[in-house]
Amino acid sequence: MRWFETPNFNFTGSHKIAYIFSAVLFLASLTAILTQGLQYGIDFKGGKEFVLEFQEPVNVVEMRSTLSGPLGAAPEIKLYGSDSDVLIRTDNEGEINVVQDIITSNMEQLYPNNPANVVKTDVVGPRFAEDLKWGALQAVIYAIVIIFIYILIRFRNWTFSAGAVAALVHDVVIVLGVFTILADLVPFSLQIDQALIAAFLTIVGYSLNDTVVVYDRIRENSNVHKGMDFIPMVNKSLNDTLSRTVITSITTLFVVLVLFIFGGEVLKGFSFALLIGIILGTYSSLFVASALVVELEVRTKKS
Repeated sequence: MRWFETPNFNFTGSHKIAYIFSAVLFLASLTAILTQGLQYGIDFKGGKEFVLEFQEPVNVVEMRSTLSGPLGAAPEIKLYGSDSDVLIRTDNEGEINVVQDIITSNMEQLYPNNPANVVKTDVVGPRFAEDLKWGALQAVIYAIVIIFIYILIRFRNWTFSAGAVAALVHDVVIVLGVFTILADLVPFSLQIDQALIAAFLTIVGYSLNDTVVVYDRIRENSNVHKGMDFIPMVNKSLNDTLSRTVITSITTLFVVLVLFIFGGEVLKGFSFALLIGIILGTYSSLFVASALVVELEVRTKKS
């Protein structure tokens, strides 16, 4: 990291390239979302869930592989309190008794010496799923509105708020677009569920934290270097915080990468969203949020 000790990269001079790059990613993501549609999990489209209690520990990966064919799609399977209790969730449209019979019969074949007892069955209705979908959307919208107000109060300049919110929307839409495009190409589930909503809110928080650090340095430099033009001062602020930004991003990326590799099938989608979000959040802090502040400040002064 020695070459980050006294960096002098021309971030502001690269803003037009960043605009084009971001516009291509954003429009491609938006097009994929509107044409292909998001792939929702049963949290958002309804389905059935079963809790099975085995006498001995079981392997959820084996169970998922065994049930994918009979149920028509890979179910969501996770341990439920112990190594011998599992929660199975599926969007199979059959009657709940029929689906239960499919699961139990296949489990008898997979574990002939490890009988299972169905402890609980439940149906996630479409109405509940729609309410949850609307609640998740509200959570993201409220978070963005509160962030806009927070940045406005903290920096007393609407251009900072606009830049931060635009960067956040940029990150979330592109992550959703990547999930939509790769949904049928990767060997793990990228369905939108409650865990993914948590990942999106985490991405928003991470991206905002990086952006606020940059904005703080811009405010400090504007007080210390009052004779410096705004654009060179923004570039200096980005270079001043570059070492902290890169080191924080790399260390966080390592942790999430370990979670992605060793966290199991259930956490693949969640950790994959965080991986993309960390990279995008770092990029948007350096090239999107600051670029929009510069653009809006220049246009405001001209008018």
